[in-house]
Amino acid sequence: MERIDVEKTASRGVAVAPVYKYLEPDFSPDGGLIAADQAGMECEKFIRAKEDVQKELELLAEENPIFAAHLEIAGDFTLQEGVETKITEELMNAQLALHNTIEEFAAIFEMMDDEYMRERAADVRDIGKRLMAVLKGIQRPDLGSIKEEVIVAARDLYPSDTVKLRPEVVKGIITEEGGVTSHVSIIAKSLNIPTLVGVSGILRKLTDGSLVCMDAGDGVIVVDPDRETLAGYQQKKEAYEGERTRLKALRQQPAVTKDGKRIALCANVGNAEDIRRALEMNIDGVGLFRSELLYMENDHFPTEEEQFAVYKEAAELIPQELTIRTLDIGGDKGLPYFSFDEEENPFLGWRAIRVSLDMKDMFKTQLRAILRASAFGHVRIMFPMIISPEELREAKALAEECKRELAAEGIAFDGAIPMGMMMETPASVLLAEEFAEEADFFSIGTNDLTQYLLAVDRGNKRIAEKYDYFHPAVVKAVGHIIAAGHKKGIKVGMCGEMAGDPDAAKLLLDLGLDEFSMSAGSVDYVREQILK
Repeated sequence: MERIDVEKTASRGVAVAPVYKYLEPDFSPDGGLIAADQAGMECEKFIRAKEDVQKELELLAEENPIFAAHLEIAGDFTLQEGVETKITEELMNAQLALHNTIEEFAAIFEMMDDEYMRERAADVRDIGKRLMAVLKGIQRPDLGSIKEEVIVAARDLYPSDTVKLRPEVVKGIITEEGGVTSHVSIIAKSLNIPTLVGVSGILRKLTDGSLVCMDAGDGVIVVDPDRETLAGYQQKKEAYEGERTRLKALRQQPAVTKDGKRIALCANVGNAEDIRRALEMNIDGVGLFRSELLYMENDHFPTEEEQFAVYKEAAELIPQELTIRTLDIGGDKGLPYFSFDEEENPFLGWRAIRVSLDMKDMFKTQLRAILRASAFGHVRIMFPMIISPEELREAKALAEECKRELAAEGIAFDGAIPMGMMMETPASVLLAEEFAEEADFFSIGTNDLTQYLLAVDRGNKRIAEKYDYFHPAVVKAVGHIIAAGHKKGIKVGMCGEMAGDPDAAKLLLDLGLDEFSMSAGSVDYVREQILK
């Protein structure tokens, strides 16, 4: 018997079943460089593969909205241009050109600090594997063919793998790679399949058919359990299934504390697909719509019409509040079609509102799109990375300028649209009362706030244990922001990781937080804490 402790829980739950080791075919490129007269033929190979994959994805997108985003990536002109340039100018064969282009695309996402954005690299690689499978003429294993109860163990799983899983037979998932905000994790949560990710070296410790117990809530895997341990996990499994039934029943209750305060439970999302999944949790709105995803998955700065279509769909999907954060780009988040100057400290550099205020035409395009969408729902505008009242006033002034333009054009919008800001810098904490005079609402971004207050890079493994949003300095800052907001009569929410931590709920309630915004999978657990 061997016990393995795991850090990353992607989907809670307890499972007991034999192992099914999912081993992928070799997707590495065959061959390498070609003669110049072969370039045309290699380009044609890629185009045919792309057309085949697009047809597959069109069918899948009809059944699962995740694949609508994959379809966009597969059809992305920048992807095709990158592959064809490598074939025609660097004389790579189609497979090598595809591999290198996909890795370049994925690297853009992997360098980001925001885990949600970082995990989009897996979606890019999923498309790459689909295309490579066609180019190499190989079949991918079909997880939909599993007929016995198993726990699937794999190096990593991608959406096109996970969507085939049937929860009646797949009782758990363990992967060596991946993160808790990947689409695989999102699908696993929606299917209520216990999932642990980032378990380094687990495949070496497992054999096909070996019995495994896993508790994804506590982050524990037990390989080849003895009789007593097995019995204990069987009991834990039954208890967990009862808990899930109970938590699901709580969704019908509004989040009201024992002393009668109504708390808003909202979701952090990146697109309409995320909203649809979150609605199943009976949320009170969207506390953070990450608009940068629209920019990063494009091959150009999205136009007003392109943005309006996305924001309008989101506003119509969610009947309550929809808080759209304006472009939070720079720092760790790059764009494939725009070059940022290299910076020694990018997190302290040209990013977020600084980019928007310097690129006013781009900013106004986004503001106009958001304002137009506000005619179709309860939309709020949220500005990121503000450090001075002057910045906030300038951003609001540009929004007012857009309002005047739209009014002159006879285009409808919410003239009283709320405009608030992220509280995520030490400056915003110290100036919270001044900001409360200017902002309609606050949303505390504990991810950056913790990083800046403690001078801890949470991506640095050597000091990661020092990144702690329960640190007294962070708690004191959160309390100060809430008090300052309430003193001026504005609501204060939180959209950082702390908001989705059930262990933090009571503390945040005591501090007076009005709104918790989190990943959809955390809503049930936080609701339970609020109702206690």
